Amino acid sequence: MDISLVLTKRYPDAEWTLNGDSYSGLTWLSDTAKPTLAELEALWPEVEAEIAAEAQAKIDNKASAISKLEALGLTLEEVKVAFGLVAE
Repeated sequence: MDISLVLTKRYPDAEWTLNGDSYSGLTWLSDTAKPTLAELEALWPEVEAEIAAEAQAKIDNKASAISKLEALGLTLEEVKVAFGLVAE
């Protein structure tokens, strides 16, 4: 489990510091109640799934863009050159 990711994704307005990777290094600075280790562990699978979904969405978007470019008769290389993404 990545505690900092869980906190960032599920407690975006909270203030905290994390010394190391373990719950014992978590210092809660917000006025709200500090989440327990069990609460964070329960949130981890959905955060992990969200991260995986975001990564897959990027892959899907890239594939969709390439497909659309090919339908227009353009190659990925032509688009890279047109937008200055590769040296000419």
